[in-house]
Amino acid sequence: MTWQDPSVWFLWALLVVPLLLGWWLGRRRRAVKFSSTEIAGSLHTTLRVRLRWLPNALRLGVVVLLILAVARPQKGREQTKIYSEGIAIEMLVDRSGSMRAMDFQLAGRPVDRLTAVKDVAGKFITGGEGLAGRPNDMIGMISFARYADNVSPLTLDHGYLSDKLRNTEIVTERSEDGTAVGEAIGLGVERLRSLAEQREKDNAPPIQSQVLILLTDGENNAGDLDPIAAARIAKTLGVRIYTIGVGTKGRAPIPVVNPFTGKQQMQWMRVSIDEKTLRDIAKATGGKYFRATDTDSLRNIYARIDAMEKTKIDERRFADYRQWAIQPIHAGMFTLPPLVLLAFVLLVIEAILRNTYLRRIT
Repeated sequence: MTWQDPSVWFLWALLVVPLLLGWWLGRRRRAVKFSSTEIAGSLHTTLRVRLRWLPNALRLGVVVLLILAVARPQKGREQTKIYSEGIAIEMLVDRSGSMRAMDFQLAGRPVDRLTAVKDVAGKFITGGEGLAGRPNDMIGMISFARYADNVSPLTLDHGYLSDKLRNTEIVTERSEDGTAVGEAIGLGVERLRSLAEQREKDNAPPIQSQVLILLTDGENNAGDLDPIAAARIAKTLGVRIYTIGVGTKGRAPIPVVNPFTGKQQMQWMRVSIDEKTLRDIAKATGGKYFRATDTDSLRNIYARIDAMEKTKIDERRFADYRQWAIQPIHAGMFTLPPLVLLAFVLLVIEAILRNTYLRRIT
């Protein structure tokens, strides 16, 4: 608790309280001489007599509460808001059926493309294995196959984002399979635009850099929005796109189920990435195209993007004060009325008692 300066000087008025208390007790001790106290001693002390001190005590309480209220006690709660000045990164991750190709490795064992992407992208977010992490950046995620889905909003809660990334799975239904690159870019641009508008309303520092990281292993074959047209929209709104073509060239092992035995087996199949379109998307927005053919090259790509997009931090501190004179007082599990209201209640009780039950007849 703190006190409003210079109102705190009113606390000196509390020195008057002992004087008032002494004066009141002195009045009670004044003796009245009687020829005999025998009759008075035989009388029983009633409750009204025992409570005759109460009105004066209430009046004294009113004085103390009003002095405290004038001194303006207050409780402050300091808060800190941290803004990144401000890089916003939207990750667009392909989860189409072709991402099942087992041409990547983690810890020396073969894994599918999406598993490798989730491992490296997770370290890009939180740090690890040569990647510093992006703790101060707003990062969101969109996954796409035939349709683009907003998996995580742009957020500083990277634990939540990492959980969403880990739980992303390759599509299993044929009706959901496909590669809607244009739709993914369009949704990513929309999410970045919405964030910029919200920060403007909140008087937060403007976004310094808006980035899309598009990762795919195929060709645009779904959705209504052309990828190049989407890239032009991104350029107009100041969004830079880094594109990553992931996967080996030519052929890759893909797990399939043998229809006769019901067992899973590897089958080498041709894979194709539309590198020209990915280059054109990056070039149109001032970004860069990368090709990742294994886990190490994918990690190096994210490290290069990490180095190209640096963050500046803006930290703001502010305090929120609760004035106990006119606002409720929170004390643990209890909430008390403001000091002024308490003083008014005591004054009303004192007036009622003094003029009814504890009234004196002179």
